[in-house]
Formats: sequence, C-alpha cells, structure tokens
Amino acid sequence: MNDKKVPGYRWTICALLFFATTVNYLDRQVLSLLKPHLEELFDWTDNDYANIASVFQFTYAISMLFAGRIIDKLGTKKGYAWAIIIWSLGAILHAFAIPMGNLVSTVLGFAGIGIASVSIVGFMISRAVLGFGEAGNFPAAIKATAEYFPKKERSFATGFFNGGTNIGAVLAPLSVPFIAAQWGWEAAFIFIGAIGFLWLFFWYKYYDKVEDQKRLSPEELAYIRDGEVETPSVISEGVVHEAKISWFKLLSYKQTWAFAIGKFMTDGVWWFFLFWLPAYLKDQYGMVDTQIMLPLAVLYSMTMFGSIGGGWFPMYFINRGHEVYAGRMKAMLLIAIFPLVVLAAQPLGHITFWIPVLLIGVGASAHQAWSANLFTTVSDMFPKKAIGSVIGIGGMMGGLGGVLVTKLAGALFTNYKALGHIETGYSIMFAICAMAYLIAWSIMKALVPKYKPITDL
Repeated sequence: MNDKKVPGYRWTICALLFFATTVNYLDRQVLSLLKPHLEELFDWTDNDYANIASVFQFTYAISMLFAGRIIDKLGTKKGYAWAIIIWSLGAILHAFAIPMGNLVSTVLGFAGIGIASVSIVGFMISRAVLGFGEAGNFPAAIKATAEYFPKKERSFATGFFNGGTNIGAVLAPLSVPFIAAQWGWEAAFIFIGAIGFLWLFFWYKYYDKVEDQKRLSPEELAYIRDGEVETPSVISEGVVHEAKISWFKLLSYKQTWAFAIGKFMTDGVWWFFLFWLPAYLKDQYGMVDTQIMLPLAVLYSMTMFGSIGGGWFPMYFINRGHEVYAGRMKAMLLIAIFPLVVLAAQPLGHITFWIPVLLIGVGASAHQAWSANLFTTVSDMFPKKAIGSVIGIGGMMGGLGGVLVTKLAGALFTNYKALGHIETGYSIMFAICAMAYLIAWSIMKALVPKYKPITDL
C-alpha cells in the first residue's frame, strides 16, 4: 500500500505521546536544576543528592515491572491517564517536602526513631511518588505506538514521541531557574507539575482503541494492520481476553534479555546526563541558576536530532533490502560509536565550557537515537499483548542500572571533591558513559544474532 495516500490520524496519537513524554521529562528534571540552590539551602552533599535521586530511580525501576502489566490490564487509555495523574501529583508534592519531612519526623519521634534530615526524607517521598507514576509513560506510549503504527513505521514514531524527552529537557532549564528566581523553588515544582493535568483533556478527547476510533479511515486502519501477524486472543462468552503471560515465561526468551540488558547498560547514562549536568557546570565552571539555562538548552536541543534521526536511520538499511531486525541492529551499531566523543570532554574542557557541552550533546543525542531503536526491538519481536510487560521488565533493568550509576556518581564526586580533584570523578563517569553502548550492543547481538519473532505466546 502506498503510504503517501493514506490519511495520517495516527500521527495525532503520536503527537499526544510526544507531549506526554515532554511533561514526563519536565517533571523529573526540576530537582536536578534546583540542586545547586537546594544543596546550599539544606546543606546536602553529593551523596545526599544521589540518595534522593536514586529513590526516584529505584521506585521507577520496580514500578516499571508492574507498570507494563497494569497498562496491559487497564488498556492504554486508562493506564496512561492514571500514570500522568500520579506523576503530576508527585511532582507537585516536592513543593511540600519540608512539611512532609516534619510530619514523618514527628510520627517517628513518637516511636523513638529519629531521622537525620527532614528535607532529605521529604524529597525522598516526593521522588518515590513521581517515580511510581512516571513508570507508566513508556509502556503506555510503546503500546499505543504498536496499536496505531505498522511495524515499518514504529521506530520512526517512537523516535518522534521520544523527542519529547528532549523538548522536556530543553524547556526545563529555560523555565525552572526563572520560575524559582521569581516565585521560589516551591513554585517551580507546582507550576511544572500542574501541566500534566492539561494533557489529560486532550488524551480523553482524541484517543480510543484502534477498532473504536471513529476518526480513523478504513484505508489507514488497513495500512496500520498491513502485514501484521498476531497470535489469536482467547475468546469466551463473546468477549476477547488476552491470555496472561507470566514474567517467568517472558524471561525464558533471549529476546527479553537482549532488551533488558540494553536498557540496564545504557539508561543510567541518560539519567546521569539529566541529573548531574547542572552539578557538573557548577563544579567545573562555577555556573549556577540562570547561568546554566543556555548551555543546557543547547545541549538538549542537540538530542532532538538523535531522537528523530535515530528513528529514521534503520529505514535507510531496510529500504535497501535488509530485514527489519538486521537493519535496526546495523543502525544501532553505528549509533553506539558516537558516544565515544564524550571521552574528550574533560581533556578539552579547559579551553571553554562549550566544548564539553557540545561533546556531551553528541553523546546524549546518540543515546536518544539508540533508545528509539531499542524500544522498537520489543514490538519487532513480541506480539502486542506482551509488549507492555516486556517494556516493563526492560524498564526495571534500566532503572536499576540508573540507580547504580547515580550512587556511583555520588560516591565518586563526594570523595574526589574532598580530595580537591573533582575533575577526576567526572572523567571516570564520562568514560563509563562513552563505552556503555558498544558493550550493550555486543551483548544484545550475541543473545539475538538474527531476527526471531516470538510466536508461541
């Protein structure tokens, strides 16, 4: 079918996924942008900040395991709605971290238990709620993409909506420091957190299951389902039921492990860039508050090219005769080479801060290209009914990898800062970030050397 003649309502759905992902990353980045101010206000160390950030990542990781199953059970529409409601409330909750910490301290005090820091406890609770809600974003978005797009377009659609991570990362440094400077740090969490509730209106207005979507033409529906092979669902009493698939069953497939290890090895790199770059600009160049707005905006703007271009890249090989998985893996290998430029960030950083900003921007852009294709390997290999669960397993592994990276960074920076050699800590972390993708690709290729879709679920 000639896709140029096919109406494009599916891209309206993709736009909704894009804006939800933008909100997702706006909410999670507020804390890192306010870190320099909050660590002075509450006397935090890098280890304290790492502990707070890792609560988000750990909760996110564990919740991802269940989020996929919940999305599969509730359906994309309700599941996505509940996810954004919870994470938006979690984002707003940060503004009340101190009262919450005081409440916990009072309650525990009656039990004879003291806490070291009211602020740390309050922010940990807020990050946990945020992480629980945000875990639903990607399982729901990937599932919606699988519902509304044919396989050949899914990596491009995924790259498009995943571009919301970049827009969120760009808008956050352009807005959060300004809001905090004008109305206080609490207002930054409240204003940014409230945006998610606006998205809900449009989601309920424009999204429906593909088979119930009145705005979808018969031609576009046929195009979406063209060439699709799906295992049959169980039908009883006239109702379609998707058979439950156990995690143990999914873990028996090398395809699941390939995706999960790819996430474990590389998610922490992106989160390191997201959570620690404001601290890097302060530690290395003394930049704080609104001074970091432009360099971070430039850096994260670069990642948009990786996200959208990375989603398109496999099509270059597929259109030249490569099978879908082979084309995607070839593209991912080339993408994995680009983060190596991050190795030069510290050696050349003494010239101007723009050099590490641009080099890290290349690495972060490569991550987004990698991520768009990594997500799509799941819909390449698994039937729709298992996508949310597999994404959840991989997301959990990615979150655990992020916890390890964050805790390692906090320990390194605290220790090397005490020794007066903070630059050594950043050199170590940049080396880890640079090498992660080639290692991940090698493991994935060893596990699944050729395309082998799952047909027995």
